[in-house]
Parts: sequence; C-alpha cells; structure tokens
Amino acid sequence: MVKFEESSTRVNLMRAFAGESQARNRYTFAAGQCSAKGLYVLERLFLFTAGQEKEHAELFYNHLAPLSGQNIALDAAYPVGNYPDPIALLRDAEHNEMQEYSHDYKQFAEAAKQENFPEIAALFQLIAKIEKTHADRFARYAALVESGALFTEPQETQWLCLNCGHIHTAASAPLQCPVCRHEQGYFVRACSVG
Repeated sequence: MVKFEESSTRVNLMRAFAGESQARNRYTFAAGQCSAKGLYVLERLFLFTAGQEKEHAELFYNHLAPLSGQNIALDAAYPVGNYPDPIALLRDAEHNEMQEYSHDYKQFAEAAKQENFPEIAALFQLIAKIEKTHADRFARYAALVESGALFTEPQETQWLCLNCGHIHTAASAPLQCPVCRHEQGYFVRACSVG
C-alpha cells in the first residue's frame, strides 16, 4: 500500500486543485471580456462555470488536509487562453474542459485506484463527468455565437431576461427588455435556465 504522503495521488490532487483554480480565474477574466462586449449572457455563463470550478478546487484541496504545512512540487503545464474574441474564449474553454474529462481526470482516477484511494478515485471520476457538461455547454454557446443565433431561433421561443426575470415570447430576444430596459445581451433561452 502506498502512503498518501508519498503517492502520485497527492500530486494529482494538487495538479487538479491548481488547474481548477486557474480555470476559475480564466473564466472570471473571460466573463469581464464578454461583459465589456455587451454579451452578458456569456458573462453569466463564464461566472456560473467559474463558481463550479471553485467548488471542484475546494473538493480536491480538502483531500490534501493531511499534508497541511507541506509543499507539493509540481511539474505541470497549464493553458493560456487570453483571447479578445468571445468565440475563441468559448472554444478554448470547451477544449480545456474536454482535456480534463477525457484525459487528466481519467488518468488521475486510475492512479488513485492503483494506490488504493477509492474515495479520491471516485471524486476524479465524478468531477470528470461534470467537466464534460461544461465542455458541452461552452460548445453549444460557441456554436450559437458562430451561427449568429445567440439571440434568435427559427420558431417562437421564450427568452428570459437575466436581470429582472421577464419572459419574452418571440423568435428572437428583444433589443431591450420592456420591463427593466436592459439590453439584449441579458437574454437567454428560458429553457436553458434551471
């Protein structure tokens, strides 16, 4: 049996903690860029995901509590995705989430199993599934922006104002909310909330 303080699992937990922490910051920065372009729905998407990344970081970090007061050296690479274009930000986020899902966390879970840390292995597997939902969500919004359909649908749809909650039914979101007067960038398909 491998001792936790000598395990590759502890290093993988620190890698995951660092990666989730960096993702949270990247998404917070991306949210600011989207907000500056009036794309508040994308701002909220990035902030929503950033909050989940913070939670993942905390879950990984909590497993490192027995090593408090120690340093864990890492040899790792982390992505830089500081693009001025919202589509590039979304596609970069999609790519990075898929990397965690399909590669990183699967390998980390396998190592934890081999080292006899089943609870940590299960955590990596569960969070990997969540990262896949993040990737899918970023891909969906990127496709909507790329196709010019972020605020339009071919049929009548319910649009929710993220500021006041007004629901507008039409093929496209209004240019301005009739209730709170916030611009179109605050509208999201009502079915995508919840």
